[in-house]
Amino acid sequence: MNRIKELFGIEWPIIQAGMIWCSGWELASAVSNAGGLGIIGAGSMYPEVLRDQILKCQAATNRPFAVNIPLLYPSIEDHIATIQELGVPIVFTSAGNPKSWTKLLQAKGIKVVHVVSSVKFALKAEQAGVEAIVAEGFEAGGHNGREETTTLCLVPSVVDAVQIPVIAAGGIHDARSALAAFALGAEAVQIGSRFVATPESSAHQAFKQRVVEAEEGETLLRLKELTPVRLLDNDFSRAVAAAEESGANRAELEMLLGRGRAKKGMFEGDLQEGELEIGQVSGQIREIKPAAEIVQEIVSEFRTMTKGMQQDHFQW
Repeated sequence: MNRIKELFGIEWPIIQAGMIWCSGWELASAVSNAGGLGIIGAGSMYPEVLRDQILKCQAATNRPFAVNIPLLYPSIEDHIATIQELGVPIVFTSAGNPKSWTKLLQAKGIKVVHVVSSVKFALKAEQAGVEAIVAEGFEAGGHNGREETTTLCLVPSVVDAVQIPVIAAGGIHDARSALAAFALGAEAVQIGSRFVATPESSAHQAFKQRVVEAEEGETLLRLKELTPVRLLDNDFSRAVAAAEESGANRAELEMLLGRGRAKKGMFEGDLQEGELEIGQVSGQIREIKPAAEIVQEIVSEFRTMTKGMQQDHFQW
C-alpha cells in the first residue's frame, strides 16, 4: 500500500511542483489527467487570478489537484477563502509556519502537505498536523533551505524522524531518480524543473528553451541573505554574485532584486535581466515534451527497473 496514492486518490506517486510563473491550470490538469497530482502555483497570483485558475483546472480534469501557497504571501487570507469556497481538495504550504492554517483547512476537509528543507522543520510540520511532508533538497530550483542539505541526505533523515509519509523533491526528473528517492524511504516524488520544459507550462517559451540548453553547473544558490533561490546563470545572477562577494547588505540586495524580477525572467522571457529559477537537474533536460509523456515514461521505466523486486514499497 502506498500512503500517498491513498491519501490523494491518485494513480501514480508523482507530484508536479507548484512553481511560480510556471504552474498554471494547464500543467496541473495535464499531470492530474495523466494519473499524478498536478499543482497550481499560487505564489505569483493575485486572488482573482487564482480563482480563475482553479475554475479552469476543475473544468479540465475530474481528478484530484492541489494548490501550493507560500505562507508568507500577502493575500493569504483571500487565497485560503477561495480554496475553501471552490472545494480544492489538497493544499501544499511552504515558506512559513504550517500551524497558521493547517487546522482551519482540515476542518473544511482539505488535506494539507508542507514543504521543508530540514528535519527540524519536518518535525514542526508533523506537530502542526499536516498529512504529509515534502522533503526538498539543495538541488531543487526556486527557493530552498539555507542549510544546503542534499536530497540524498535530507530524505532518509526526515523519513527516520517522522511517522507521516514523505515526498522527496530536489533533483528528481526521471525513473532513475524516482527509484533512488524510494530507496531512501520516500513514498512519492515531487518533480519541478522537468515539468517546466513542457508545452503546458505557463513559463515563457524562451525560458523553456533556456532550460533545455542549460549545461552542468549553470545554476547556483543565491540571495541567502534574503530567501535562498537557485538561479540559472545570466546577467542578473552574476550581478547578485558580485554584490554578495562585495559584502552587500540585505537592503542593497533587496534593491538589486527589485519587484517583478521572477516574472520578467520566467513569464516574460527576459533571459538576461530576469530571475531564472530552475534546479540543478536542468543540465540533464534536453527536450520539451508533453507532461503526460513525462509521467508515462517515468512510470514505465520505474516498473521496468523494479521488475522482480519483492518489496511492496517499490510496486507502482
